[in-house]
Amino acid sequence: MATSYDLDPEPLISRLAGPLLPADRQAFREAALDALTRVPCAGEGSIYRAVATLQRQFFHPPAETHHGVGSRRPSKLTDGPPIGAEDPRTGGRNRHRFKAVE
Repeated sequence: MATSYDLDPEPLISRLAGPLLPADRQAFREAALDALTRVPCAGEGSIYRAVATLQRQFFHPPAETHHGVGSRRPSKLTDGPPIGAEDPRTGGRNRHRFKAVE
């Protein structure tokens, strides 16, 4: 079992800094280390909560393009009609399921 003396927050900080923009990573690392100096009980959970909530302040999601999030080129799926659009054949089996028997 790990004690508060055995915990190394560096792997957690590195993992949470990964999705950030390169310009924000160093600022996040400094803020995370500063926040950890103010955590009263340095357990795994308290370290994660302090650093994870801080990461949200530095995360900037990618801008959406007209083709969807992160897409760089046109696609038949994004340009075509919605899948599941009503079709005359849709529900044919259900329409005949409860047919009155004479």
